[in-house]
Amino acid sequence: MLGLKWSDVDMERRKAWVHADEAKGGEAIGVPLNDEAVAVLREELGKHPLRVFTFKGKPLGQANTRAWRNALKRAGISNFRWHDLRHVRATWHVMPGTTMAELQELGAWKSETMVRRYAHFAGGGRQTGYIFVYTAENRNAGIDASY
Repeated sequence: MLGLKWSDVDMERRKAWVHADEAKGGEAIGVPLNDEAVAVLREELGKHPLRVFTFKGKPLGQANTRAWRNALKRAGISNFRWHDLRHVRATWHVMPGTTMAELQELGAWKSETMVRRYAHFAGGGRQTGYIFVYTAENRNAGIDASY
């Protein structure tokens, strides 16, 4: 995700594309974007001509930086890797009712067994197919990333 290029973002269709050679499963993934994700992307517009995520005008190269480790420390989070966000995303999806089949397609997992390995919470309720950005509203609604 850190290497996301503007050419892989379609704001009109509200999708970001992860190329097959960049995806863990070896297949391209079209990631639907909700309002919060689009707002975050709009804030990044114009900061770099090619890459979406930057720091002081330079593209981010890796996630495990001193800033990342310091942010985890400030948040009181230990034993957490960048890849763990894939687990968090899957878990947050099932909480409001995304089905395992929908989640499998969204995450490009090859099997339902892999989906269940990533989604640590069995939720119910309405179904949705959108990724969302964790916000204060989510936290106030009782959605918690710790598991």
